[in-house]
Amino acid sequence: MEALPLAFTTGWASGINAYACVLILGLLGRFAGADDVPTALTSNAVLIAAGVLFAFEFVADKIPYVDSAWDAISTVIRPTIGAILAALLADQATTLHQAVIATTGGLVALLSHSVKSSLRLAINTSPEPATNIAASSAEDITVVGVVSLAAFHPEAALIIAGILLFLGLMGVYFAFRFIRRGYLRFKGWREKRRDPATGNSAA
Repeated sequence: MEALPLAFTTGWASGINAYACVLILGLLGRFAGADDVPTALTSNAVLIAAGVLFAFEFVADKIPYVDSAWDAISTVIRPTIGAILAALLADQATTLHQAVIATTGGLVALLSHSVKSSLRLAINTSPEPATNIAASSAEDITVVGVVSLAAFHPEAALIIAGILLFLGLMGVYFAFRFIRRGYLRFKGWREKRRDPATGNSAA
């Protein structure tokens, strides 16, 4: 089932940056001879729309807190695009396989979106913008690279996307564990400073 590795990989990429995923697939299908790319993605209208939205997200995704607001808006959009891409990729499959492939794309997109948005919330605890810019740039480069690989070597891209998804999940676990530990330490410090008799902070 050739479409399933592509559906998983594009689902992962859609959860990180759906517009970049659509744009790269469309460009590869139109100019690089990627036969597995659905024709619908290679039209001028799709390429222009994806390019404009990618440019907007490219900027918004690098601004602290604006990125998290954009992630909240994209909670429905990214998994939906992931499912649509998977359904397009499964066009020649049987009805059951189409359903399985489309569901895979949507669920993986939702999972990778959750990882991205959670890590961005953790990164936003740092006041400086450099971390956001570095994280967003790394995501953009990775999505472009993995989607480009998927268009020609879907199985290899599937393995890479699976590893990246797993590492992202582990990153979320450890990041929020670290933040929770820091919050409890800060809370304990505040409580120690309070005067037990008056309930006011100690001088």
